[in-house]
Amino acid sequence: MQHRLPPERLHLIGLHAGGLDDVAVSAARQLYGNNDLLGQPLAGWRAIATDTARDPMLWFLIGTALLFAFIGDRLEAILLAVALLPILGMDAWLHWRTQASTASLASRISAEARVLRNGQLQQVPSLAVVPGDLLEVRAGEHAAADGIVVSGDGVQIDESALTGESLPARKRPAPASGFADGIDHAHWVAAGTRVLSGTVRLRVLLTGAETLYGGIVRSTQTGGVERSPLQRSLDGLVARLVVASAGLCLALAATRVLQGHGWVDALLSGATLAIAALPEEFPVAFTIFLGVGVYRLARRQALVRRAAVVENIGRVSCLCTDKTGTLTEGELRLEHLLPADGITTDRLLAAAAGASREEGGDPMDKAVLAQAPAIAERVASFPFTEQRRSESAVLRRGDGSFLAVAKGAPDTIFSLCELPAPEQSRWRDEVASLAAGAHKLIACAERELARWDGNEPGEGFTFLGLLAFEDPLRAGAADTVRAVQAAGLRLIMVTGDHPATARAIAAEAGLGATPPRTIEGDALAQALQDDGMLRSVDVVARCLPAQKLALVQALQRNGEVVAVTGDGINDVPALAAADVGIAMGQRGTRSAREAASIVLLDDDLRSLVSAIAEGRQLFANLQLAFAYLLLVHIPLVLTAALVPFAGLPLLYLPIHIVWLELLIHPTMLLAFQELPDSNKGSCRPTRGRRLRFFDRREWVLIVSGGLLLTVLIGGGYAAILSATHDEPHARTIAMVALAAVSAAAATGLSGLRTRAARMVVLATVLSTLALVQVPALAGLLHLRPLTATGVGLAVFAGLIAWVFSARLARRLRFAGRRSRGQGD
Repeated sequence: MQHRLPPERLHLIGLHAGGLDDVAVSAARQLYGNNDLLGQPLAGWRAIATDTARDPMLWFLIGTALLFAFIGDRLEAILLAVALLPILGMDAWLHWRTQASTASLASRISAEARVLRNGQLQQVPSLAVVPGDLLEVRAGEHAAADGIVVSGDGVQIDESALTGESLPARKRPAPASGFADGIDHAHWVAAGTRVLSGTVRLRVLLTGAETLYGGIVRSTQTGGVERSPLQRSLDGLVARLVVASAGLCLALAATRVLQGHGWVDALLSGATLAIAALPEEFPVAFTIFLGVGVYRLARRQALVRRAAVVENIGRVSCLCTDKTGTLTEGELRLEHLLPADGITTDRLLAAAAGASREEGGDPMDKAVLAQAPAIAERVASFPFTEQRRSESAVLRRGDGSFLAVAKGAPDTIFSLCELPAPEQSRWRDEVASLAAGAHKLIACAERELARWDGNEPGEGFTFLGLLAFEDPLRAGAADTVRAVQAAGLRLIMVTGDHPATARAIAAEAGLGATPPRTIEGDALAQALQDDGMLRSVDVVARCLPAQKLALVQALQRNGEVVAVTGDGINDVPALAAADVGIAMGQRGTRSAREAASIVLLDDDLRSLVSAIAEGRQLFANLQLAFAYLLLVHIPLVLTAALVPFAGLPLLYLPIHIVWLELLIHPTMLLAFQELPDSNKGSCRPTRGRRLRFFDRREWVLIVSGGLLLTVLIGGGYAAILSATHDEPHARTIAMVALAAVSAAAATGLSGLRTRAARMVVLATVLSTLALVQVPALAGLLHLRPLTATGVGLAVFAGLIAWVFSARLARRLRFAGRRSRGQGD
C-alpha cells in the first residue's frame, strides 16, 4: 500500500532533525490551519429540534389532530397527538445518534502531543500540531496526526480500528528520499492509531481533515441520513389522499349549499366526509408496526437504534461483511505445531516462548505464551525489526549454560540454519501450503552456546519447525453464509487482510464462486466502473475506509439495497452510508455502534439472517394492513361523498363515522401485526431502490374491489331509500354492509392465522349485531334492526370483500419472491 502526497508536501520530509522553530510553526499554522481532527463542534438540542421539525409527517399529523379538535372529535385528536410522541422521539434520537457517533470518535484522540521544537521535546495541545512537526509517540499512546517514520526500533502499531487488520503493523524508519511514487505503508503512521511497542518519531505530513481519521469523522458529520423508501412512499400516498380528501370536502360542502340544504347541512356534510376521508390511520399504523418490529428484532438479538430501518432491513439485497470478528473469531490462535524430524512439540513451543515477549502486545506472542511451558531465565532479548524479520533471545538454563532461541519469518530462520537443500525445499512447500490456507506462519530455531559474549548469536542454529496461527471461522459461519445466500442476498466480504488470506477464509466459509473472485482495494476504483465486475466480485481485500464507502455507494447506484457489518472506526463511513448499518455489539467500537442503525448483541450473523426475515415479514404485514385500510376506506369515502352529491340525504352521520373508525382502528392494529409466514425461508428480497407498496395488479384488485363495493353499498342505499323512504332503515343496511366488509377484508387478508385476528373479527360481528339488533342501542345511533333484505346485502358485500382480499393476500404473501422495485 502506498500513501501519495501532494508534491508541495514532500519537502517536509527532509526538514531539520531538531524539529521546527517558533517561526516555522507559526507559518505552518497560517498555511495549514489547526490540527482539528473532529471537525465542526457538536450542535445542541436546539439544532436537533430544528432538524426534527423538518419531517413533513409530523406537520401532517399535527394539522390533522388540530382539524379533528376543531370539529369536536377529541378522541381522534388525542390519538393523533399521542402518535406524534414516538415519531418525534425517533427523529430526535436519530439526529442525536449521528452527533454522538462523532463525539465518540474523540475518545481515540489524545488531548496533548509530544513534539520536538527548538531542539527540545515539548508537550503541546494536539490541536497545535502542524505539518513539519517532529512528533514522538510512545507505547500506549495514540498518534495525533499522519506522518512518516523518522526513527524507532521494534515499533508495532495497532491499526485495526482504521484498516480492519487484526494483526499489529510493524513500522520501520523511512529512507532519506525516493517518495515521488508514494510512501510505503511500512513507513507510515496514521492519526488515531496506537503504538503497541517501541517509541516512534514521526515527521508530520497531514493534519486535521487531510488525515484518514479526520476524513472518517467528517463523513459521519456530513453524510446525513436519508428517509427510508417506505417513509417516502408513505409520505406520497398520504399527501395524495389528503389532497383528494380536501378537494372532496370542499366540493361536497359547495354542492350541498347549491342544492339548497343550507350552511349547517353543508358544514355537517364536509365535516363527516373529513372524518371518513382523512388518512390518519396510515402514519399511525406505520409508527406502531415499527415499534412492534423493534421489539421482535430485539428478541432476535438485534438492537434497533433507528426504528425506520426496520422496514429497510427486509429489503436488503446485498450484504457487505467484514472478516475479522464477523466471519472469524477475531482472535489469533496457535493452531498447528509442525516440529522438524527428531524435535518434540514441547521443545518447539519452549523455543518459541523463549523468543516471545508478553510486554510487546504482539498477538502471536500472546498466543504462544498462552500454551507455552515454563521457560528458562532470559538474559537478553533482541526484538523484531523489519530488516532482520526475526526476534531472538538468550536464555540461561539451570546448569548455567546458555541457549539462543529465534523465531520469525520462515525465510529468515532458514538462513540462520544449516538445512540441506531438499529439506529446505520441503519446508518451503509446507509454508506455501499453509499460507494458502489463511495461516500466519513463523519458524523457530535454537543454538547451544558454550559461552555468551553479549552479542546476538548469528548463524549455526538448529531448525526446530513451524508454528501456524489462524483467526478461525466462527462456529456456524459456513452455515450462516449458506443461509444468507439461500435468502437471496448477495454477500461480499470486505477486509483489510492480504488477498490470499481473505480468499482462503471466503472459500472456507463457502462464499461466492470457487475460488472466490477477489480484488484488492487499490483496484476497486477501476472495478466500480465495470458493472459486470461489480456484480461478480466476492471479496475485496486490503480495503481502506474510503474504498469501502465507495463500494457501498456504487452498489446503491446499481440498484442494490445495501447492509454493511462492521466493528471498527474504519467501518464508520460505510455504516453511515449503508441502507442498513449493522455493528457488532460485543467487540465493536463505540463509534461503530453509534454510526450503525442496528447492533447485533451476540455478534452472530445468524441473528442478522433472522432479523432480515423479520424485516421482510414486517413489510408484508404492513402491506396487508394498508390493503385492508384501502379496501374499507374506498367504499366508505366514496359513498360518503357521492350520495350527498346525488342530492340524497347524508348516508353517514358523524356518530356513524366514529363507530366505523372504532371498528377499523383496532382491526388495523391487531389483525396484521403478528402474522406468521410459512415462506420465510424462500422469501426473496425486493429489488430496486424505488419502493411502492403495491404493484399494478395489486392496485387493480384494490381499486376494482373498492369501486364494486361502492356501487353495491351506495346503490343499495339509494334503491332502498327510493322504495321505502325510510332513511334510518336504508342507513342501517349500508352501515352493516360496511361492517361486514371490514370483517371480511380482515378475514381474507389475515387468514385468521392469529388469535388477535380471530378476536377482532368476532368483535366486529358481535358489536355490529348488538348495536343494530338491540332496539335501544339502535335508536341512540339513529338505526333500525335489520330485515332479511339488509342481512342479504351485508352478506353479499362481505363475500365480495372476502374474494378480493383473499386473492390480494395470496399475491402479497409471495411478493418477496418477485421484484417490487418497479411497481406502481
